[in-house]
Amino acid sequence: MKILVTGGAGFIGSHIADAFIAHGHQVTILDNLVTGKRENINAQATFHQMDICDDRVAKIFQEGQFDAVCHQAAQMDVRRSVADPRYDAEVNILGTLNLLQNCKATGVKKFLFASTGGAIYGEQVRFPADEEHPTWPASPYGISKLSCEKYIHFFAQSSGMKYAFLRYANVYGPRQNPHGEAGVVAIFSTRLLRGEQPTINGDGKQTRDYVFVGDVVRANLLALNYPQSDYFNIGTGSETDVNAVFNRLNEAAGAGKQENHGPAKEGEQLRSVLSNEKARRLLDWQPTVAVNEGLKQTLDWFRDHVK
Repeated sequence: MKILVTGGAGFIGSHIADAFIAHGHQVTILDNLVTGKRENINAQATFHQMDICDDRVAKIFQEGQFDAVCHQAAQMDVRRSVADPRYDAEVNILGTLNLLQNCKATGVKKFLFASTGGAIYGEQVRFPADEEHPTWPASPYGISKLSCEKYIHFFAQSSGMKYAFLRYANVYGPRQNPHGEAGVVAIFSTRLLRGEQPTINGDGKQTRDYVFVGDVVRANLLALNYPQSDYFNIGTGSETDVNAVFNRLNEAAGAGKQENHGPAKEGEQLRSVLSNEKARRLLDWQPTVAVNEGLKQTLDWFRDHVK
């Protein structure tokens, strides 16, 4: 297949692009390199440094004649979305609409969308949340992702394109961006390895469903070949609180730091955990990397890359 991967220089997108290429697909990467890194780009991919909101995207679609689009590019910082909801909507909603209009114009057959499990469902009323859980996002980021799902469904209905919404839990692993507010595993790993003191927001008892990036890549590979349009939670079904993440990384790094707590952040959920039963049943997907092993692999990668 000819596949366009947006955000293909970023954390998750670069791993997905690598996997598509390893499976024999022709990959084109679209990334503005605001958070993505040039060194993450697979040498076998065609690369365009461009924003998904740019009108010039149309030319890339016309020249590429893609069979599928894997849309990973996003403004994905929940706290920034709270501080600047307009910017969040411009990137996530208008950028996605730009892609969808070009998908329709060029006959793209499949659209894989990196959605979000935790942020779409908001403060959960049942644990773990399945795909039918009420959707009351607690942040503009969650609202924008849910809006994109609706727009994708509309374009699919009007064009015959198939889609898969992959509602990620908290993805972590090698290449995760340690800068900014997103990615607590990457932030803790880099600071501990540098001998610095990480700060835990709030009491650290907020829980997340941490899913390893390699497992997320496999979900995308399986969804690419899934013949129907559908939506799937991609998570482990298990909760881990932030204090536990800090303490496991602290021990593995041999840093000897104590927990240091700061103020809680606005818009941050208290608990988030996703049921993956539907993905197990229909995609034959399940997580294979346990949190302890995934944290170790991630810390080892940062150990080789932190300066």
